[in-house]
Amino acid sequence: MSALDTFFAELEKQLGAGSVNRSEETIRRYGENTMAGGDKRPAGVVYPQSTADVQAIVRLANTMKVPLYPVSTGQNIGLGSRSAPREGQVVVDCGFKMNRILEIDEKLAFAVVEPGVSYQALYDELVRRGNKLMLDVTSGPPQGGMIGNALDKGAGYTPYFDHFGFSCGLEIVLGNGEILRTGDGALNSQTLANWHTSKYSFGPILDGLFAQSNYGIVTRMGVWLLPKPPAVRSFHFAFPEDSDLEQIIELARPLKMSNFVPTLFRLANDLYLCGSEGESPEYAASRGKKSISDEGRRALREKHGLGAWNLSGAFYGPSAAAIEPMIQRVIDHFGQIKNTKYIPHEDASQIGPLQVGINAFSGIPSYGELGLLKWRPGGGNLWFLPGTPMDGKIANEFQAICRGVYEEFGMDYMVMNVCGPRFARGLHVMTFNREDPDECARADACYRKMSEAVGERGVFVGRAPVDYHDFHMAQAMPSFRDACNGIKTALDPHNVIAPGRYGIG
Repeated sequence: MSALDTFFAELEKQLGAGSVNRSEETIRRYGENTMAGGDKRPAGVVYPQSTADVQAIVRLANTMKVPLYPVSTGQNIGLGSRSAPREGQVVVDCGFKMNRILEIDEKLAFAVVEPGVSYQALYDELVRRGNKLMLDVTSGPPQGGMIGNALDKGAGYTPYFDHFGFSCGLEIVLGNGEILRTGDGALNSQTLANWHTSKYSFGPILDGLFAQSNYGIVTRMGVWLLPKPPAVRSFHFAFPEDSDLEQIIELARPLKMSNFVPTLFRLANDLYLCGSEGESPEYAASRGKKSISDEGRRALREKHGLGAWNLSGAFYGPSAAAIEPMIQRVIDHFGQIKNTKYIPHEDASQIGPLQVGINAFSGIPSYGELGLLKWRPGGGNLWFLPGTPMDGKIANEFQAICRGVYEEFGMDYMVMNVCGPRFARGLHVMTFNREDPDECARADACYRKMSEAVGERGVFVGRAPVDYHDFHMAQAMPSFRDACNGIKTALDPHNVIAPGRYGIG
């Protein structure tokens, strides 16, 4: 019997029947991703149903030196889905059985969730309880896990957009099998009044060690929620030219610095929005070897009533009438750009890609942006996630760089800049035919060249697809790499938790 066979047999004894799955169908399914480099088959899948089960898995993995790869719901589409960075790791599916909403405190506006709790699940429960509280959602899959997204530094669009920043109090099984609680949870007490309300407590702030790392397995997290406003009114603007980006950024920045607009701005180009509505009309003619033409882009904009750039945001208030003066202010403000088209909330709700934004500002999960996967056939999808300062000139420079690289490799330039007061995260989508080896090679080369180009100008990515974790870690300064690996040695001495995740271990 091999070491893996012994590991799975012993684990099933400890955790019970149904805790291990090594069927060919399951291994294939858990290895699937949308990367150009192909799927990553695991050695098998295990299903803990408690923190104690996770401890048992980690301790046995230490004894037998078996590499583990924990996931929550595995909906990290475009960044790896459920597949590990390396083949042969054992997927620990924490979300399959550990999917309870442990607590909702309506007075202090927080929830406590296990890894399998999705945005849809918490949204449904809040609605069931009377819709008094609102969560911040992504515009990705509604079945995405809240813990997994927060730990990968995912974000949304409301004032609580920073999902890791608005988490509070973690329970973690470390790489040696011990349990660590962060914040006030670290108090050696059976009663913890502030675990999920006081983020910063006595001693070092350890929470951040478990974002984009492989030092432990998070089994519980507190999530702060918003009191649901009586009215949400969105506003939308379509701008006709690619070159309008510089002025849009310059006008958006003061509205966010003063916090006049409470949401983040969604600043999407034409293909990011139109691409969710169907396959590229020019893909078949070039067989994916050319970017869509300017004429093709213009035709799509006319069809959907959108611009080369499209800006969305929202206000909250006691009523639609109370919000109207604020809407008028932004109309006057962005109207300074020539040929700007204002799209009111009611009209935007009839335009599919803009309704996705309205849902996001309202804390409602939706599937809209998953349509981007159909822009080209074959199911290939990568996300390139750098950012720029909220400086219009710099943003325009990065637009030119990335647009040029996309066109060099025959890709279609799709991006949404999510804008705060000082920084905008660029959500660059790369949709490609994963069944075409040439297109896969071009997608990979495009990703790497853009990463190098923005890196030379002092910009790092905020998140990364699993195939590029080592690549990006190599871009970091040696002392950063050494510190990450030093912490790994201290907290996971046998390197059993997700070796290679984010280039660590």
